[in-house]
Amino acid sequence: MSAPTEEVEVAPSRFGSGRAREILADSWIALVLIALVIAFSVLRPSFATTFNFSNILVAASVLAVMATGQTYIIITAGIDLSVGSVLVFSSVVAVLTMRELGGISGGWGAALAGVAVGILAGVLWGLLNGLLIAKTKIPALIVTLGTLGMALGSAQLLSSGVDIAAVPPSYVKAIGFGKVLGVPVLVLIALAVLAVFYVVLSRTRFGRHTYAIGSNPEAARRAGIRVDRHLVKIYALQGLLSGLAGVLGLARFSTTTLSGHTADNLAVISAVVLGGTSLFGGYGSLIGTGVAVLIPVVLQNGLIILGVQPFWQTILIGAILIIAVFIDQLKRRARTA
Repeated sequence: MSAPTEEVEVAPSRFGSGRAREILADSWIALVLIALVIAFSVLRPSFATTFNFSNILVAASVLAVMATGQTYIIITAGIDLSVGSVLVFSSVVAVLTMRELGGISGGWGAALAGVAVGILAGVLWGLLNGLLIAKTKIPALIVTLGTLGMALGSAQLLSSGVDIAAVPPSYVKAIGFGKVLGVPVLVLIALAVLAVFYVVLSRTRFGRHTYAIGSNPEAARRAGIRVDRHLVKIYALQGLLSGLAGVLGLARFSTTTLSGHTADNLAVISAVVLGGTSLFGGYGSLIGTGVAVLIPVVLQNGLIILGVQPFWQTILIGAILIIAVFIDQLKRRARTA
């Protein structure tokens, strides 16, 4: 039994943590990001301001938190389409909890209780996804498409379809608008999430098992990895991070945003694939994800400053996703040639 386990242990070096591949992938996407920033700055100099760059980083923070979990899922050759809806549901149950405990006059006690409930709600949705995928063998695409509708519909029922503003001001001021040494707290939280889960993915057995399952789930199972249990954990992790994103969104806007996350799954999946994670599983980079998550936000921000209709953002992100998948296919064929 020790020999197969030894083989699985080296899977990350073959598929996930080869430094040359990772650096090349990250450099490519970083160049695309720089090109976009330069283009928008030339077309509209007001784009290249410290204030605007700060806004871009804050907007990208919530996406980065969700994209972290999505990276793990896509490395296992899975997918989660429900992230935006889980975010909305988590924010709704969080703010309802805050309202019950005093709302805008509830202080930190109400805020922390709402945060805990919101994150727990995200975990439960993630567990539901994971259990259905791992135990019933229903494809992840179908399961998460179903929970996308279930979570969003449940959020609308609980909120009666209207946004709720009952977030304690102290929470909004400290988390949503707070800064440490001039860096927004939301950005620091996103960086901390990326850093922690980068270490987990690249330096721990949990990360090695994630790569092994994405490379060959049957071989991983024969090597003694509890594949189903690991998948449940991965989807629960995504739920937790979607719940965290939901309560961070409350801090940023001081209200729920029921209709503001319809394209989040597209933006998150695009960022993960653009960042070098293969939709076919077994290979991925959280560094690449951290860089690529800025692209949809820069596009949206730049198009708004240029006065272009925001609908073009969805069109461009969709096109970028198709191109990224095509490039991923070419790289996959080159690796297996």
